[in-house]
Amino acid sequence: MLLKDKVVLITGAAGGIGTAAAKAFAKEGAKLALVDLNEDALKKVSEQVEASDILFVSADVTKEDQVKNYVDKTVEKYGRIDVFINNAGVNGANAPIVEQTEKNLRFVMDVNFFGAYYGLKYVLSVMREQKSGSVVNTASNGGWLGAPGMSVYVASKHALLGLTKSAALEMASYGVRVNAVAPGATNTEMMRRIERNAVGEEHAEEAQKAFAAAVPMGRYATPEEIADLMVFLGSDKSRFIDGTMVRIDGGMSSTSAQ
Repeated sequence: MLLKDKVVLITGAAGGIGTAAAKAFAKEGAKLALVDLNEDALKKVSEQVEASDILFVSADVTKEDQVKNYVDKTVEKYGRIDVFINNAGVNGANAPIVEQTEKNLRFVMDVNFFGAYYGLKYVLSVMREQKSGSVVNTASNGGWLGAPGMSVYVASKHALLGLTKSAALEMASYGVRVNAVAPGATNTEMMRRIERNAVGEEHAEEAQKAFAAAVPMGRYATPEEIADLMVFLGSDKSRFIDGTMVRIDGGMSSTSAQ
């Protein structure tokens, strides 16, 4: 077991990647603190995850006091945080920049940037004190590429990559690593929303086929494949990897110069 008795804190734990991560870390012997806004969905995760010890905390990551609370509760129960999967995220509404609303702009940035920032602020304080820890931020291929109609989401993920680099440099001397995973199209409910946003409900199935065909490997990633990468980056197997953004996209990154 790569992470036996290590404490792993996961936000967005009721989503597709979050739930897969919870299962994957549990299989490696970790103790879990699972955070999500949807309390009912979070309870359903407990039926799917077999871990020796699990803490569930309902929280809105856009509220700094609630972020501090989930970190405090984790430390109160376990005494430390060894791995932080900074995973909560939303895609928001599709619209050209000239038609984008302030409401959607603030919603996406509040969750994807400020939520991640608050998480780092309080978790890194704990890890700095204990002089150890690994953070994995969930970014996206959108952190490198543009996408028509998805400017807000794309901008939030570009910002998260910059945050990852800066945090890694600030924490390296304390023995704390900060990295990011950048999934391409992944078979989750968020991807279902992106498909519907792109072409409408009636053509969503065709969008799915077209998006998958654009991936060199010819399919979407599974949430479990993203979770496996998170486990690697959270463990000592990646102990000299820091400030890195790992793209996991079935070869899509090879189609771009970036």
